[in-house]
Amino acid sequence: MSRIGKQPVKIPAKVKVEIKGRECSVEGPKGKLKLTLPPRTSAKVEGEQILVSRAGDAPESRAMHGLARSLVNNMVVGVSAGFVKRLEINGVGFKAAVQGKNVNLNLGYSHPINYAIPDQVKVTVEDNTKLTIEGPDKMLVGKVASEIRSYYPPEPYKGKGVKYADEVIRRKEGKTVQ
Repeated sequence: MSRIGKQPVKIPAKVKVEIKGRECSVEGPKGKLKLTLPPRTSAKVEGEQILVSRAGDAPESRAMHGLARSLVNNMVVGVSAGFVKRLEINGVGFKAAVQGKNVNLNLGYSHPINYAIPDQVKVTVEDNTKLTIEGPDKMLVGKVASEIRSYYPPEPYKGKGVKYADEVIRRKEGKTVQ
């Protein structure tokens, strides 16, 4: 049996879980999320926990079992506590600002980059160089962070670019003059 899949998901107070067939919806203080469970899996609510089970013992069923449990757990954690990603911008003149539902990025190009913020995601900017991305959907928060980072990934010589706050950039030595 899947080690991850067989663990029950605890439902905190203030969180409502509704399962109809393979449709799972979770509602909490941070928002609402819906999910269609992967094939060969099912879930049920027993008391204050969610149990995820699988049909059969085929390799695909075992893989989907752990995946389904992780997805349901991420939904429950997301609507109760939320997820956060932090980005830092390094470089002279590099900065970011939030204007309505857009993030305006000046990353040394000849034009500013406007990134549209999806619903359910909140982006805040501190000191023009520190971005905080928050939301209940773990995949959406990670996607927004990776898309913003992809506009100017950190380079190894001077460290300029957009990086995750906990990311370590290995620096390379430049050319030496003889």
